[in-house]
Amino acid sequence: MQGYKFLLDLALILLSTKVLGLLTKRVQMPQVVGALLAGLILGPAMLNVISETQFIKDSAEIGVIVLMFTAGLETDVQELKRTGKASFVIALIGVIVPLIGGYFVAQYFNRPGMMSSGLSTPVYLQNLFIGVILTATSVSITVETLKEIGKLNTHSGNAILGAAIIDDVLGIIALTIVTSMADTSVSIVMVLLKIVGFFVFAGVAGFFFLKFFRWWTQKSEKGLRRHTIIAFVFCLLISYCAEKFFGVADITGAFIAGLVISMTPKREYVANRFSTLSYLYLSPIFFASIGLEVDLPSMNATVVMFSVILVVVAIVTKIIGCGAGALVCHYKKYQSLRIGVGMISRGEVALIVASKGQSLGLISNAFIGPVILVVIITTIVTPIMLKSVFARTMKYTPQGLAAQAAAVDVDHIDVENNLARTYENINAMQESGNGLPDDAKDSKHTR
Repeated sequence: MQGYKFLLDLALILLSTKVLGLLTKRVQMPQVVGALLAGLILGPAMLNVISETQFIKDSAEIGVIVLMFTAGLETDVQELKRTGKASFVIALIGVIVPLIGGYFVAQYFNRPGMMSSGLSTPVYLQNLFIGVILTATSVSITVETLKEIGKLNTHSGNAILGAAIIDDVLGIIALTIVTSMADTSVSIVMVLLKIVGFFVFAGVAGFFFLKFFRWWTQKSEKGLRRHTIIAFVFCLLISYCAEKFFGVADITGAFIAGLVISMTPKREYVANRFSTLSYLYLSPIFFASIGLEVDLPSMNATVVMFSVILVVVAIVTKIIGCGAGALVCHYKKYQSLRIGVGMISRGEVALIVASKGQSLGLISNAFIGPVILVVIITTIVTPIMLKSVFARTMKYTPQGLAAQAAAVDVDHIDVENNLARTYENINAMQESGNGLPDDAKDSKHTR
């Protein structure tokens, strides 16, 4: 019977994520927050009724791949091209600022009398690695929120997507540089060549697959379900090659695969099918799995203080870094704020980076708990802040300004109509002599 427990786990995850998702929606919060809370409640941090099994890990991995594939399908490629240079600048500054912020916070706490790690690795590398962890943006949370509020395919949404993809690449480069300083077997030059090689490979593979897919869909117009399967096979293969042969995150490969399919006439059909699959099964497991990973050790006052400061720095540095990058690229202030908030979330990438650092002796167990807190808090806070920022800055958009102008015009017309009616009434009263002051009546009779 123990072998079938995954069915019970799956039922509990799906039920709790949907129930809590509806509850969070009722209080004007994104449903993804409910899914995250479901994992937190069911996991080791609270009730401990579900642990993260290999089945859940694999399902969550497929879930995030499908989520990013769908994001690519729903992305306007032309708009993404227009925001390409800006996305690079946003990502670059958005990596540098958290890297510096994380380094100085770790430098203050990682010393005798505070939270000394006790590792043999040079302290400056340990501190630098904390900064590297803060550079990694989890775009999946932002994508789900933008989809939920209908802002994924906007100028700000495309800038966030582009910057997040580049952010992943820059994060990998930063991770490689730091780990190579601790592990001489890793070659920085080779890693950089692999990253460049991946994008060349993805471009060539995408070009030929696009031609094949268009030919196939024209040849078999009635085989729509087969079109969906072929599209997903392409997504999985690109994701596999990205991770296996080039050391690039599989979600980056999935997003690029989605971009390729988005340039075909079957884009909408394929996107609808995967959106249903993601909503029904895969996305709830992925978001709940983040909460299931939280198992915080006992914390003293120093660790709590470090955790709080690290969370604040993680949030503020992304807003400042990415927001400043957007301003440099001539985005409006409200758009820059949206982009900065959209890049706050840290997720699976940060946890993977932390795990890699732990195996190389770059981060001790004492610092793992605060890092997990950063991941879970930024993951919960980002959807709430993003939805709020989009709503509050709506009045600064062209649509918002047009609505305000229309309201002013209506008010102006009402005032003019009221003044005209008042003037007509005064004239009528003057002609009849009714309602005029006594001295006015007397002066009229005198004349």
